[in-house]
Amino acid sequence: MTASGTKPRKLFIKTYGCQMNVYDSERMAEALGGAGYVTTDRAEDADMILLNTCHIREKAAEKVYSELGRLKPLKAANPDLRIGIAGCVAQAEGEEILRRAPVVDLVVGPQTYHRLPALEAAVRAGQRPVDTEFPEEDKFDHLPRTPRTRRAPTAFLTVQEGCDKFCAFCVVPYTRGAEISRPVDRLMAEARDLVERGVREITLLGQNVNAYHGAGPDGRDWSLARLIRAMAGIDGLERIRYTTSHPNDMDDDLIAAHADTPKLMPYLHLPVQSGSDRILKAMNRKHRAEDYLRLIERLRAARPDLLLSGDFIVGFPGETDADFEDTMNLVRAVGYGQAYSFKYSARPGTPAAERAGVAPEVMDARLQRLQALLAEQQRQQQEAMVGREVDVLFEKPGRMAGQMVGKSDHLHAVHVADHRARVGAVMRVRITQSATHSLSGELV
Repeated sequence: MTASGTKPRKLFIKTYGCQMNVYDSERMAEALGGAGYVTTDRAEDADMILLNTCHIREKAAEKVYSELGRLKPLKAANPDLRIGIAGCVAQAEGEEILRRAPVVDLVVGPQTYHRLPALEAAVRAGQRPVDTEFPEEDKFDHLPRTPRTRRAPTAFLTVQEGCDKFCAFCVVPYTRGAEISRPVDRLMAEARDLVERGVREITLLGQNVNAYHGAGPDGRDWSLARLIRAMAGIDGLERIRYTTSHPNDMDDDLIAAHADTPKLMPYLHLPVQSGSDRILKAMNRKHRAEDYLRLIERLRAARPDLLLSGDFIVGFPGETDADFEDTMNLVRAVGYGQAYSFKYSARPGTPAAERAGVAPEVMDARLQRLQALLAEQQRQQQEAMVGREVDVLFEKPGRMAGQMVGKSDHLHAVHVADHRARVGAVMRVRITQSATHSLSGELV
């Protein structure tokens, strides 16, 4: 029962896409918690279902409509069930969702989910509201400040939203809006609150996180490096990470932070997308392959054990065999410990969407070659960990009895079978074995 004596309503949220959507889903749950909702992990038990959507990959909207088709029987069985679409597909599609999907009761964009309680009340009053504005008010100012229930040892914290880069393939500037950085005081308070509830590792999030320039308590804008150093002073916070970055915003101070801030983990996701200068220009990336390689050299000089992760798009309009070979050569030069690679998919409304594409069979062949190279690099880097000692933050029990799973400094999943390993503890582990996507070890 709630404080008012009424039976709590149940909320089911399905999250698609990036880590920022994971963070947003948590905040949506908090916002609706004030309206009497508690979360459930079963859609069948829910009084409200929210699909927090992503618009980055191909046919994102169609996948949402397919999911709505699967939810239709639940709505038929329970006419009081409310279904909402949130996130970037909601922002892009808006009223069209209500037209195509009668089962949907509300549509809310990623900048207005602080209004969810009012939108839910409007649904109960018989309306089908759509809110996809870019409001003047900061949504974070209007979200509830109730104590968080999350006690997992890792957490995401959004520090920056939106992007001003306008890469030719990307919808983010249109669905998330211009770059906005949250004030330092609020971020520090939220980080301390997370730590008080058992969090030991925080990943700072942003569509272009290293462009962070939030207002500091001294009246000046702080850089991401300065924010990281301040958070490193929080007692009980053991680890800090950040994602996703743009090479053009990797300034000298942030590079230096990798050297002088031990709590900043030696892992960096720094997308390059292509190794061809011609394609990078067509993508509007505003950097050359050589610029990226020199940047990697500087980062590794600051933190020699840095593990690099990246993003790659294969088959961008106009990509030739020679352009693709430039990408393969860049990958060989960098040596990635992890990477994400995709075939180009046109996003409606982006500049590249109107350009002639590469033949699907050519994209398939190129992607297979690239992924084979990236997989081999990952395998080599993981096998190089065998015999070494690493610090592991244990996060949850493993699949096997007595097993615990955690992450190393380099974000490798590590399995240990030892009753002394416990959730939330950072413990020294000697790596004994490398598998396809994880490592195994024993406590030192």
